[in-house]
Amino acid sequence: MNISERLPTPAPEAVVDYGHGEFRVIKPGGFVRCAVTGAPIRLDDLRYWSGEWQEPYASPEAALLRLRRAGRA
Repeated sequence: MNISERLPTPAPEAVVDYGHGEFRVIKPGGFVRCAVTGAPIRLDDLRYWSGEWQEPYASPEAALLRLRRAGRA
């Protein structure tokens, strides 16, 4: 099982403010959903996001796909 296959903790979805280099939890929860794939991402495993678009990504590939769709890569 890899990081993207881990199930979220039995908690509600968190609300997060994504900054540049860090994020802040606004409403506590156990996970967020990838903006590209919809996959749950445990907050402990969250490594990729966009502060500009306020979106989390499950992997660097998902982040790159988002950039490509926006015409930025």
